[in-house]
Amino acid sequence: MAKIVLVVEDDPKISKLIREMLERESYTAIAAIDGRQGVEFAKTIKPDLILMDIMMPYKDGYTACTEIKADAEIGDTPVIMLSALGFKMNKKLATRLGADGFLTKPFTRQELIIAVEPFLLFSKRDVNR
Repeated sequence: MAKIVLVVEDDPKISKLIREMLERESYTAIAAIDGRQGVEFAKTIKPDLILMDIMMPYKDGYTACTEIKADAEIGDTPVIMLSALGFKMNKKLATRLGADGFLTKPFTRQELIIAVEPFLLFSKRDVNR
């Protein structure tokens, strides 16, 4: 079964590009357009990994990550934060809120795959599915 990656990104072009990169590696990529929808999809889909933009409307990535990590059913889902803001304070805050990784935009396909593969090689979802 293909690993499922939830891409939470409000920019449609970036979302499409990320999904295409992941699908070239045989992952199933599902898009959410903001943090609110990202949390809803995470609860419904129970993905193997979540790629979460930080700056989004309705609910930012920090808030969405905090809600996901606090949820007993999906809290163990790895979350990699995505941001054009590569400042140390953003990375520290993301880590403090439960993020498992941080990827600064722009990034290459190779950088994306290197970031996601450790979380997708063996997922806790494999046991629960």
